[in-house]
Amino acid sequence: MDLLEIIKGRRSIRRYQDKEIPEDDLNKVLEAVQWSPSWANTQCWELVLVKDPEIKKALQETMGKGNPAKKSITEAPIVIAMCAKLKSSGYYKGEVTTKFGDWFMYDLGIATQNLCLMAHALGLGTVIVGLFDHDKVAEILKVPEGYEIVTLIPIGYPAADSKAPKRRDIKEFTHENTF
Repeated sequence: MDLLEIIKGRRSIRRYQDKEIPEDDLNKVLEAVQWSPSWANTQCWELVLVKDPEIKKALQETMGKGNPAKKSITEAPIVIAMCAKLKSSGYYKGEVTTKFGDWFMYDLGIATQNLCLMAHALGLGTVIVGLFDHDKVAEILKVPEGYEIVTLIPIGYPAADSKAPKRRDIKEFTHENTF
């Protein structure tokens, strides 16, 4: 598959088949994270692979009623919790070096995109979930101090295809020379 085709074809998948992910495919998804670029190669990500149904149920309970991804947490065979090491990315000799402070959200965003694109290329679906009680999830997953849970990503085989949402035309978001 062509890379642009993979990018255009990726969707947020919230319903999954009852089918396990082959270990080789899961390793390819994790390898896509491993090779993600990061600030000064800090690789500040830590992933928790949640397969236990009881833990997934506890994670699901941290979400509000209106979260459209709520069912996907228990339906997907695996939920990947993307965590970040704090005060690493965007720091030099213990001092923050960027206007935006800790750079972990940027690095985790890149790693998350790599994960989702590789999953899609392998016929798997994902959805990036960010609306939940982060502190409660950190407690459930025993995330240590100095790390932050950023997102939950259910991953599995899609139960149905979904259509692409409308996208802005390139001319609507590009500016030449000045804003």
